[in-house]
Amino acid sequence: MYAWAGRLMSHFMALSILNRLMLPIFALLPQAAWASPVDAGMNITHRPLGWLILALFALAYALVVLEERIGLRKSKPVMLAAALIWSLIGWQAAMTPEVPPELATQAFEHVFLEFAELFFFLVSAMSFVAAMTERNVFEAMRAELIVRRFGYRSLFWITGIVSFCLSAALDNLTTALIMSGVILAVGAGNPRFIALSFINVVVAANAGGAWCAFGDITTLMVWQAHRLEFFDFFRIFLPSLVNWLVSAACMHAALPKGFPPPGKDDADVKYGGWMVCVLFAFTIVITVATRQFLHMPAVLGMLAGLGLLNLQGHFIRRHEMRKDEDSGTYYDSIALVARAEWDTLLFFLGVLLCVGGLATAGFLALASQDLYGRLGPTGANIAMGTLSAVIDNIPIMYAVLQMHPVMDQGQWLLITLTAGVGGSLLSVGSAAGVALMGASKGNYTFTSHLRWTWAIALGYVCSIGLHLWLNGGYFAG
Repeated sequence: MYAWAGRLMSHFMALSILNRLMLPIFALLPQAAWASPVDAGMNITHRPLGWLILALFALAYALVVLEERIGLRKSKPVMLAAALIWSLIGWQAAMTPEVPPELATQAFEHVFLEFAELFFFLVSAMSFVAAMTERNVFEAMRAELIVRRFGYRSLFWITGIVSFCLSAALDNLTTALIMSGVILAVGAGNPRFIALSFINVVVAANAGGAWCAFGDITTLMVWQAHRLEFFDFFRIFLPSLVNWLVSAACMHAALPKGFPPPGKDDADVKYGGWMVCVLFAFTIVITVATRQFLHMPAVLGMLAGLGLLNLQGHFIRRHEMRKDEDSGTYYDSIALVARAEWDTLLFFLGVLLCVGGLATAGFLALASQDLYGRLGPTGANIAMGTLSAVIDNIPIMYAVLQMHPVMDQGQWLLITLTAGVGGSLLSVGSAAGVALMGASKGNYTFTSHLRWTWAIALGYVCSIGLHLWLNGGYFAG
């Protein structure tokens, strides 16, 4: 009976999510049918071919939402949809005399080159994370927290603080998975502590990634698009912090008291692990310096750091070979690149190509006119951030960038904040939440997160209000 009810609830949630996903996408269709000409790419929003392109994207993203239930990796439907969308755009360009034949080619190359820079940036960052994981840096952190004998409430705040700080340099997914290991290890047998701590980690990791250019894919895209400079993101540090603190303070009273069972320190950092951490910090410094002072793409600094990491790998390998000549298994820096999240990277490629196709077809210009023209920048940016609780913030941010709305620095900081923290409203709103639902062994679910959505929404509203008050000088008069 309970298993049947659980499956029914699961399918109901999936349908609800799918419904909320499809409505904002297909809401464009009636407007598209009577749309006036818009100066955006090919402008086929009023034609059946344009509706077909929109339907392909909606179908692909629906399959992404249902990934856990149908067992289809999220990269596959969006990659196929991207290929079909751009094939249709190319066919339309070839069959329309008034459209320059090179328009589709140039538009595709522009989007693809934008992703290429993002791709190598992410591969470099993921290689550092893989190296630190292989050198037991994160396992040593977990073991150290376990052996310190903190109480449940102390661990709740410690894991939240670490998540907030760590996600500014790592992505929110990696940070959440690292902290989940700590929480599961110390909270075994206490499901209430695990559920509340997982919610806390999701909110903290998403908030921590919003105030640094390295903290999230969305902030990285805004930085690479020259909408904000590296140090501009620091202006939303306090709003991001408040976003997490408000929700954490609301959950504090519901935490269990007492101490978890004692643990033992069963992990040490391997040779060269701390040097990898130093190189990662140095890579961030040279990446920022390359962008700020040399005005070169940020990926140049990351590739330099990747070269230093591979050089350090040579010395680690030589040390291990001298220490144990008969092992046959040694550190391999090149193999670490293979540990990158390739499904995630291909998903990014597919989504960016799909959204770029919608922009070329004219849909994003149409949506920009309707959304930003009707609600204004502040209302539209808050609405887009709230929508990221259902749709991943990456396509939302890329769509905003492709819309090219006229916004001042304060508004770009606002959309960066809302898109970064809005996904915390639901467990399915961010990669961190989705990953922790799978890692929690049933202790953290969509429903358990939903019970505290009111507290997270309160933090969301407070962070927006603080930003509007604190950074009011960066808004156009």
